[in-house]
Amino acid sequence: MAAADLPIAESFWSSHGHEVSAGITIAAAIAAAYAVDRGLRARTAGVSVETDTRLRLIRRLIFVAIVVVGVALALAQFASIKRAATGVLASSAVLGLVVGFAARQTLANAIAGTLIAFTQPIRIGDLVTFEEATGTVEDIRLTYTFIRKGDGSRVIVPNERLASSSIQNFTIIDPRVHVEVALYVASDADTTRALAVLREVEGVEDAEVGEVVAEGVKLVASAWAADVDERGALAARIRAGSLERLRNEGLLSSL
Repeated sequence: MAAADLPIAESFWSSHGHEVSAGITIAAAIAAAYAVDRGLRARTAGVSVETDTRLRLIRRLIFVAIVVVGVALALAQFASIKRAATGVLASSAVLGLVVGFAARQTLANAIAGTLIAFTQPIRIGDLVTFEEATGTVEDIRLTYTFIRKGDGSRVIVPNERLASSSIQNFTIIDPRVHVEVALYVASDADTTRALAVLREVEGVEDAEVGEVVAEGVKLVASAWAADVDERGALAARIRAGSLERLRNEGLLSSL
């Protein structure tokens, strides 16, 4: 570098050194947060559902903490912000009330998300029904929980609302999922024979009469899927096999 360029570089650094240093600090904090998150994810692969639910929240808390510390260190390099921070700390009680009131909903959701992750009324992968929406718990974040429905859409629920409402959890004790497939036979059909045919279908564990209507008789073939992911495929196989067998036996209703 030429000697004439040194004053220019020194002038630039004296004018913008704090901004450059702050930018580098924030970038380093974000990079460190992602590196720590990736490392924790790799080290905790293959853990149980209960542990995975807790670790996801812990990873996100660590990520946020690293970024917040990085931003705080970056801002601390500015003298004007230091002076402002000193005044703010002097009135921290008032500030706490103002911030708490403004962010009460976000804080409530975050606290509820932490409680859900550790008490685990629902876990990642559970099949649940919440306010008439049935689906699989896809993710529990700090403020929202994502439930994936059967059609692929997501129901996004604030954690405070989830924590204060009733949830039907089908897999909280047993990971198996009950599968039922309904079919109709003619009202004058031999239901005893039809039930025997259904029980012979691959995958069916039981069959029974579900309902009798003027147009026909509803039969229900049931089974247990090993987990939530197997539920749809098992129901499809039972439905296809049952339709074929009932049609071959001449028992299928025209409904």
